[in-house]
Amino acid sequence: MRELPTILDFASLRALYAAGISPADVMEAVTARMETGDPAAFIARVPLETLRAAAEALMARAPDPASLPLWGLPFAVKDNIDVAGLATTAGCPDYAYQPAANATVVERLIAAGAICVGKTNLDQFATGLNGSRSPYGAPRCVFDAAYVSGGSSSGSAVAVASGCAAFALGTDTAGSGRVPAAFNNIVGIKPSPGRIAATGVVPACRSVDVVTILAASVADGVAARQVAEGFDPTDAYSRRFSAAALPGALRLGVPGEDEREFYGNDAYAALYEAAIVRAAALGATIVPFDYRPFREAAALLYEGPWVAERLAAIETFLDEKPGSIEPTVRRIIEGARGMSAVETFRGAYRLEALRREAEAEWAKVDALLLPTSPDIQTVEAMQADPIALNARFGRFTNFANLFGCAAIAVPAGFTATGLPFGVQLVAPRDSDDALAEFAEKLHAAAGCGAGKARDIALPTMPQIEAPGRIAIAVVGAHLAGMPLNHELTDRGGIFVKADRTAPHYRFYALDTVPPKPGLAREPGFAGPGIAVEIWSLEPAAFAAFVAAIPQPLSIGQVTLAGNDCVCGFLCEPAGLTGACEITHFEGWRAYLQSERADS
Repeated sequence: MRELPTILDFASLRALYAAGISPADVMEAVTARMETGDPAAFIARVPLETLRAAAEALMARAPDPASLPLWGLPFAVKDNIDVAGLATTAGCPDYAYQPAANATVVERLIAAGAICVGKTNLDQFATGLNGSRSPYGAPRCVFDAAYVSGGSSSGSAVAVASGCAAFALGTDTAGSGRVPAAFNNIVGIKPSPGRIAATGVVPACRSVDVVTILAASVADGVAARQVAEGFDPTDAYSRRFSAAALPGALRLGVPGEDEREFYGNDAYAALYEAAIVRAAALGATIVPFDYRPFREAAALLYEGPWVAERLAAIETFLDEKPGSIEPTVRRIIEGARGMSAVETFRGAYRLEALRREAEAEWAKVDALLLPTSPDIQTVEAMQADPIALNARFGRFTNFANLFGCAAIAVPAGFTATGLPFGVQLVAPRDSDDALAEFAEKLHAAAGCGAGKARDIALPTMPQIEAPGRIAIAVVGAHLAGMPLNHELTDRGGIFVKADRTAPHYRFYALDTVPPKPGLAREPGFAGPGIAVEIWSLEPAAFAAFVAAIPQPLSIGQVTLAGNDCVCGFLCEPAGLTGACEITHFEGWRAYLQSERADS
């Protein structure tokens, strides 16, 4: 048969079927991939003979591929979701049981023509965001096997990113359907709570668990989600839902500088800035907002009484077989032993108070644009410090289900070393379809479609030498998200990259409105270098931009850390009289953050 594409997106598979390839042929090729792929990705694979029988049954039931929305599409299922004929382990061999029927969500997908190829690995009992807490092994990032795949839906993300499934089911309590998507350059669709039934799903925190879809694109993930969702009276948390609209021109909230924590991962910080710029270029209005109430709500999920829900899910098993539970998972869940009903109510009251505080921020925006994870770690580092490093991954994801939000995680570029980065769009309940439209555009604008590093250009951002355009280094109010950044974007400015100046520059805070810095070259000075952003403009736009620059600022040649020279902002000596030197902050964002902290 014709060779399968590297990534099994829906369009490619449908083209193969239109060309005469059979579902049985595809299942055979997928089986070969599973056998030679990441050995930790799958806990159980459906035997080839069973897959062939399922393919033949599909063709007998629905000969026309157009008759069913997911006809012949191979999918994988996180192993805390029931699939008839395969054991459900939740990542714990001693917990395994044989389900009598498919989970509601699996049944819906199979009825729509999809074919389940296997059960995927996970952080045990869906407790973790890193993918290394499983006795079945640690699935690895498909771009660098030294790094974690993200969890808890680790195997599901790897299955899609390595071309073993067209889509996969995961679950998301704290970010488990989004973080592994980001670490493997695919899309994670986290529906609003209650849209996809959880009957047949081993709970982590039953009141906030959400079944998720991992796929190559937003369109593919949404197509699977629309089949999977629907009211199920057997699930007490299932609900009838409607469609919430979002405006055509979104107001996108981004955290203030004091809340943009990347734990020293400067590459991720720069990629987030680039994503903000792309969102603005797509027509969104970027609105800084106070992330604090969202962050404090996020902390409740692991630091508050919701940990007791994890204990409630497996308390009997934990009492009978404590040695069967992975040590870090057991440590987390046993932390609920001393929690009282009083603490539970206090936690519930605190969550409601934070929701009320967040209402003021939601009034400013239509949706949030956040990093999916602010950091990524190696498996070795994660196993050495499994709780603290894992907690980093959920900084921007943990609140979403507690607040009842819809969220979509999309790829947003690569670091210079080839590690993927992702962002997420988060919006109020039942805005799932409306959110998808912008998410798809944002993914396309990033230019980093699903696939391994060898299949895409790295880095994904344009280089300084953009043909026909002029590069300019900005250091202050024109940075992405700052008050004057629109003077670049309104003229068609394109973000190129984050960089630093050479050491021989001093940096000052000028007395201007809005506040601006001044950069001054001093030969022989051995400073730290100053953080800059490189943008590019068409020549006519560059001329108009420069003509509008007020004194004491001017445009000259700025030397970067790598000795490249570009046009950039400099300050006339007269403008530095009485100015406060802020060179030691190494950049305007760090200086402003310090000012906010002191106020």
